Amino acid sequence: MPSTFETSRDLPHAPSEVFAAFAAPERLARWWGPAGFRNSFEVCEFRPGGPWRFTMHGPDGSDYPNEARFEEIVRERKIVIRHTCAPLFTLGIVLTPISTGTRLLWSQVFDDAAFAEAVRHIVLPANEQNLDRLTTELRTPGPITAG
Repeated sequence: MPSTFETSRDLPHAPSEVFAAFAAPERLARWWGPAGFRNSFEVCEFRPGGPWRFTMHGPDGSDYPNEARFEEIVRERKIVIRHTCAPLFTLGIVLTPISTGTRLLWSQVFDDAAFAEAVRHIVLPANEQNLDRLTTELRTPGPITAG
């Protein structure tokens, strides 16, 4: 069974602009997650090995605590995030310059293939919504506000 979900998006922004939307915690908090979610970050140390603890607040009022670690960061090229609480997965983001801006490849690899298959119907649209929210953030970066 597949355990990897990939999607890509061509963005009309330079890799430096896309990278900046990940690198600044206040911006990341604004767009991270599926449609209707918001975030409260406890810690977000955007550096290799840096911890990332946050709560995603669902549109129905449910809270989803998350813990992750930034495994690898190559400025304006690559970000690897390891989700260290259940469900376990690694998310790789690769930024490739193209003539019209940046091609972003989003690759989410779950440790448990059976679990991945069971949540496929949630993960695929959620990842697209996440990239929709990133696209909006890049178009209209808002003021820095507390999450």
